[in-house]
Amino acid sequence: MPPVLSLDIGGTKLAAGVVTGDGLIHGWQLAPTHREEGPRAVLTRLFDLGRKAIAEAGLPEVAAVGISCGGPLNTVTGVLECPPHLPGWVDIPICALTTEAYGLPAVLENDATAAALGEFRYGAGRGTSTMLYLTISTGVGGGSVIGGRLHRGAAGNGGELGHVMVRPGGRRCSCGRMGCLEAYASGTSIAERAREALAAGRTSSLSAVERPTAEDVSRAAEAGDPLAVEIWDETTWALGSALTDLVNAFEPELVVLGGGVTRSGARLLDPVAAAVARDAMPPAARSARIQLATLGAGVCVVGAGAVAHDLITGTAR
Repeated sequence: MPPVLSLDIGGTKLAAGVVTGDGLIHGWQLAPTHREEGPRAVLTRLFDLGRKAIAEAGLPEVAAVGISCGGPLNTVTGVLECPPHLPGWVDIPICALTTEAYGLPAVLENDATAAALGEFRYGAGRGTSTMLYLTISTGVGGGSVIGGRLHRGAAGNGGELGHVMVRPGGRRCSCGRMGCLEAYASGTSIAERAREALAAGRTSSLSAVERPTAEDVSRAAEAGDPLAVEIWDETTWALGSALTDLVNAFEPELVVLGGGVTRSGARLLDPVAAAVARDAMPPAARSARIQLATLGAGVCVVGAGAVAHDLITGTAR
């Protein structure tokens, strides 16, 4: 199978690499997005990054380009409709622009959906048939593989697992609703709750940090800081509650957790897995394993590569 170029468009960073049929990344490149500069400047930087990845990979000519980005987007027309992490990016014909830049066919996929395909094909999900994937990072995204097929939904944006409701009327989510999983389990929310508590006068070792991050909260919780433990327990409760509902609904063989917040490892995984084992319906609880992703920071690039490989082999979308 010929190599393909993969491009990942994030709110803070751009990534590019050449992905071969074994799921390996060659010529890996990273650059800041600088989204405040607008689509034209960012895409110029992204396409240059892709050219550098191709040059440094030193492989035979790439056959297609896979692009991953947060939605809403249209995978059929290849248009970024209005991704909230890229303000001002409205109806950007990203696939057409990519084809113009490289002279190659291009395909667009939601970043979390691409990551789900990457983990299913090359990572933790190899050998499974039904798998859920959640990325727990700035936000909470997701994707699902059902019966060996990636589920995209009727409009191509299926798998918004971060918007499962865990506390009706609770914290406001980025989607506008109150009480979604993302409003409690994302790295953004973890940090916000810590800062809100400190501003309200709560005592904590986190007071020594100018702007506590989710990683700071995780470390403080591990050290036994009461406020950090409280925030972390609420986080794992929300994630465990949502996963229990998802496991009951899909009865997957495997749930894979990825994203920056999962760098906390067992501190996140163990209580969440215990909650699912305790609260899910017994057949579903017995069937579902919960584990951390294995592909690391390159998961979206690997996933976009898998989508591009499907494009050139004619695999049904």
